[in-house]
Amino acid sequence: MLFLANDDEVRHDGVAARLARVGTLADIVNPDFLTVAPEDTLGEVAERMTQKNVGAVVVKDFGRLIGILTERDMLRAMAARVHTSDARVRQFMTADPITAGADTDLEQAAQIMLDNGFRHLPVVDGATVLGVVSLRRVLGGRRRKPANEPVSEMAPGSAPAPEAA
Repeated sequence: MLFLANDDEVRHDGVAARLARVGTLADIVNPDFLTVAPEDTLGEVAERMTQKNVGAVVVKDFGRLIGILTERDMLRAMAARVHTSDARVRQFMTADPITAGADTDLEQAAQIMLDNGFRHLPVVDGATVLGVVSLRRVLGGRRRKPANEPVSEMAPGSAPAPEAA
């Protein structure tokens, strides 16, 4: 026998299934983030960002979050033709950035970034910075596989190996 649900039941089941897959920032935040001082030069920070392969750094002054410096901020500095050995983080950072708590769900975090036009969001627990998440990481976290689905060991974009005869 075929059971046809009404539209409300289908919509409710779809939302429940989607929400069951959505995690929080605590699930994806990497505690290994870079912290810089406002008096550091852009050149020093760019070198550290390149070494760690990160797109944003937390700016702290006396242990307190005062800003975030991102790739976009660095690009703005380069467009202004500053000398990276002279220009300071303080001049180009985004001061008093919007932050999110670790319990913020991934959908909400993505919406915060999209609504405000940025790609990096500091994750905090009170006054403690836990890390920085990127929009790419948040969107990737939203597409996690269900626990019972096998994880592919192939690299993204690679083709399966041909079967032996």
